[in-house]
Amino acid sequence: MPLVECVPNFSEGRDPSVISAIRDAIAATAGAHVLDVSSDASHHRTVITFVASLDAAVPAALAAMRVARDRIDLTKHQGEHPRIGATDVVPFIPLEGATMDDCIALARELGACAHRDLGVPVYLYERAATTPARENLADVRRGEFEGLREEVRTNPARHPDFGGPALHPTAGATAVGARPFLVAYNVYLGDKSNLPVAKAVARAIRGSSGGLRYVKALGMEVDGQAQVSMNLVDTDTTPLDRVYEAVTTEAAAHGVAPTWSELVGLVPERVMLEAGARHVQLRGFNTGMLLETRVREVVGGGETVDGFMSRVASADPTPGGGSVAAHAGALGAALAQMVAGLTMGKQMYAAVEEEMKHISRQAGTLRRALTQLVERDAASYAAVRAAHHLPKETAAEQAARANAIRTALIHAAEVPLESARTAVEVAALAAALAERGNSNAVSDACVAALMAEAACKAAVLNVRINVASLDDDGTERSATLASEARTLLDAAAMHVRLAEAAAERAMRPA
Repeated sequence: MPLVECVPNFSEGRDPSVISAIRDAIAATAGAHVLDVSSDASHHRTVITFVASLDAAVPAALAAMRVARDRIDLTKHQGEHPRIGATDVVPFIPLEGATMDDCIALARELGACAHRDLGVPVYLYERAATTPARENLADVRRGEFEGLREEVRTNPARHPDFGGPALHPTAGATAVGARPFLVAYNVYLGDKSNLPVAKAVARAIRGSSGGLRYVKALGMEVDGQAQVSMNLVDTDTTPLDRVYEAVTTEAAAHGVAPTWSELVGLVPERVMLEAGARHVQLRGFNTGMLLETRVREVVGGGETVDGFMSRVASADPTPGGGSVAAHAGALGAALAQMVAGLTMGKQMYAAVEEEMKHISRQAGTLRRALTQLVERDAASYAAVRAAHHLPKETAAEQAARANAIRTALIHAAEVPLESARTAVEVAALAAALAERGNSNAVSDACVAALMAEAACKAAVLNVRINVASLDDDGTERSATLASEARTLLDAAAMHVRLAEAAAERAMRPA
């Protein structure tokens, strides 16, 4: 089946509820699979990577754009990264079985749909551009939202490819394109006092200034540090290690050395294998960042248990306890499905045939929900970390940071609370299976209930730890979350007692 990658960039990096809503809109589209969500509070930007079939790519991107249009207001947006829209850019990249022509067709289809259905004007760029003047994204984005909003009214050369001579009042415009794979790569040059050096280095290495071919670069301040922010648009011609060496050389001319580097989003494994992560001092690299790894996982039916355990065992704080809790609940739901399957079709259980079919369907739905909660929990913790890195020098920045931390903590408590709710539903199904399902599998039904209870207890611990970190302004919401958590623990324990009692009755000697 032909696949394309899509890497939409959204002008929101601080509100986890908006980021989750955009991600969920993509994930809910049949045939689309979210691989990665990377948010940056300083850039005030989120990059989502997903793969999709040719039929699903446009509906998934359009669903995300609809959420962004409704929930992001560019008139109130400020961040380090240039932008013209709530959904700023949407590139399509050919993967297995797809061609660049396929991606160009998808870009043009999305452009027409976004204008017609959402009222968002679209500029086509890179390989999908209708004029050479729009091949370069920087030219399309010149002036950003505020400048383009004024110029588009009077300059026909700035009119969008889809839409009239005006931007959407709050969502701006979107650049949609088709391109080869791009690596988003940043190198840090120490304290923000080195920002002039970062800008000089960016100017020296970017292709448009006579530097490295296929390298786009900007110097900017991020989290109090000087950053050379780069897009590498052809790593076959200009590989990652050459870019790092060039940055190092140019910075050394100013008496500065790189402190660390980072990837934004996913990267093809060959890029890293060729460059060598140690050689470029890459911070935080793991196999979960590899494009091929994630594509194989989602197309092959999901991540392997061993792969998940390896991620948990790594030094990265995600996936952590909340993700493990959801995983445990998913295992309980899978066991419940098994017991229901062992009961259906048996003559001696004909009286409960319809109930078993219903339980099997429910268990399958709960298993999928808990599997998604594994990644959602990891993403919610990442949002808390991002909020803590927001600037706090002025009173306004301190207030904005406190509000962002509070919002992120509440979301980080709500996600495991959802895991706990779902786990209680699994425990209820397991208790019913222990009482009325195949008696030869009663121990399996009991284990399913125990796994669900463990998932509930573990998830509630994550609710409590996040609630405990809330400030006084979050007290009311904190009490509500804690109260529901206690109720869920009691419900899970009750279902386990019923399952254990049924198991004991079945195991008594005749």
